[in-house]
Amino acid sequence: MEDFPEKGAKLQADGTYAIIPHVPGGLITPKELSQLSQVALKYKAWLKITSQQRIALIGIKKEDIDKVWGNLDMKVGGLNGPCVKAARFCPGKKYCKKGERDTLKIGLDINEKFLGIPTPNKVKIGISGCINSCADSALRDIGLIGSRNGWKIMVGGSGGKKPRIGSLLIKDLNDQEALSLVGQVIDYYKSQDTPRRLGLLIEKEGWYSFIKTFK
Repeated sequence: MEDFPEKGAKLQADGTYAIIPHVPGGLITPKELSQLSQVALKYKAWLKITSQQRIALIGIKKEDIDKVWGNLDMKVGGLNGPCVKAARFCPGKKYCKKGERDTLKIGLDINEKFLGIPTPNKVKIGISGCINSCADSALRDIGLIGSRNGWKIMVGGSGGKKPRIGSLLIKDLNDQEALSLVGQVIDYYKSQDTPRRLGLLIEKEGWYSFIKTFK
């Protein structure tokens, strides 16, 4: 048995599958939440809130995968393989008293523009509205951290077995400048013939060699 990346279905230890609909930034409407609940009941699945601000349906039988997606009428969110993953973002200044920037707008824009783009290895993006960095932006391949003067862009971070703090690429960008720079970093990474994550690639090439690309 195997995963089905094109269907966003990942094989579980018990032989069933988990699927993860796209819930951008953890934002979900009451209608969508009700729909997820009804589908879970119909197919006797569990609902799992993930660390990536998504809701997984766990315990789906192989023969039911297509039926579940048909009932949900939602985009695939748990994309497998080397590509740009769904951005993780905090509530930002629209809802959080500490927020300095509008994370919701730029987070949705980043998902719309870059989600699913093939890359040499996975690319995780974190967007935080202030220096508290609730979206763990410094531990993402590309991280945005809001301040009163604009966005700070961090690159090369990662979590996992060997956590790596990203490096500051540039700061004080407005929304459009930040969105453009994210695209430039992704385009640069796409052009590299390597299986390394972005941080390890930067480490290998050297920081000053890397930043020349963006001057």
